[in-house]
Formats: sequence, structure tokens, C-alpha cells
Amino acid sequence: MVFVISSSTPSRDSFEKSLHRQGYRLIAGVDEAGRGPLAGPVVAAAVIFQNFNPFEGIRDSKKLSLSKREKLYHLLMEDPSILKGIALVDENTIDRINIREASFQAMKMALSQLTLEPDFVLVDGFNIPGLSLPQRGIPKGDDLSYSIGAASILAKVTRDHLMLEYEERYPGYGFKQHKGYGTQMHLERLKEKGPCLIHRKSFEPVRQLSIL
Repeated sequence: MVFVISSSTPSRDSFEKSLHRQGYRLIAGVDEAGRGPLAGPVVAAAVIFQNFNPFEGIRDSKKLSLSKREKLYHLLMEDPSILKGIALVDENTIDRINIREASFQAMKMALSQLTLEPDFVLVDGFNIPGLSLPQRGIPKGDDLSYSIGAASILAKVTRDHLMLEYEERYPGYGFKQHKGYGTQMHLERLKEKGPCLIHRKSFEPVRQLSIL
């Protein structure tokens, strides 16, 4: 697959437009959230804009404010013309197969949930091993492709909502604040309380604390 994009700084729909010119119509963007945290699942999302009329402001979810992410999340979820697939792989599976493989598994699961099979898949970062569909991995794709950016928003907000639920289920760790990432607060609470059921036992320092 050859992409011809003339601009040195491509617009966020350049990849999709290039694929449209080559005859592809159902282009899925795929991204994940939660590779780095010490607790909770990794969540992936796949998005197809059937009409390709993206909302203003879609980009890498990490560069958006909480309120902007939430607003875009609801706009994406409520638009019936936008096909969505969202999937998660839990912390036990992450410990068993490693976070890289779990992330790819979540991406494949998200793609399988789309009601129409995509003609082409744009992936944030690297190609998905073993995927039977045509694909291209795009470094920093969540900031270069509308479809990937939309997927990053769905994955990030879905995971954040899950971590808010875990705040209620496992109080005292501060999941509402840090969403499972290894912040100073989280590390201090881990040392005080020890790991809970959603901590990733294969990740340091959780692994060391789990065997004490």
C-alpha cells in the first residue's frame, strides 16, 4: 500500500482521503488505552466514519481536556452513522500473555465488534500481528488520523469510566484520581494497602509487593 500525501504536515484526514482515492470505503481507526497503568484492563476501540464527517476537535485523547473528551465521546457514541467497537482485556490476561499481546488482542476484539467489516485498518503505532485485513500502523496516529483519534477517545473515556467504578469497589487506592497509573499517590497507597484484585501482578512494583 502506497500513500501519497503532498503536505509536509498532513491534515488529520490525509490518510483516510488517500485510501478513499484508492477505492477503500470502510476505513477503521484503532487505538488502545491503558498499556502503562499498574491496575485495570487495557481497552481498545475501533471506529469507522461511514460518511466521514468528523467532529471538530478530534485528536489524541491525551491532549484533550476531560470535558472535551467526554463531549466528543458522547457525540461519537450517539451518532448512528459512526460504527464503533469497544473491547477490553483484563488484568489477569495481561499478566498471563503480557501487555503487548493483550493490547493487540483487545484491538482485534474491537474490530470484530464492528457491524461491518472494514476494507482497511489504520492502527495507532504498529501493525496488528495476524490481522487478516489490510492495515497500516501509524506512529502517533491518534494525532494524525481522525479515525484513530476518535478510537483513542472512545478507548480512553471507556477505561476512565471503568476506573471510576473500581474506585467504588476498591476504595482507598485513589483510582478516581490516577486511573491506575503509577503516580506517587498510587505507589504510596500500594505500599500501605498492598495490591488488590485489579492490580497487574506482572508489573513492578506490584509484582514485588505481591510476593512479600
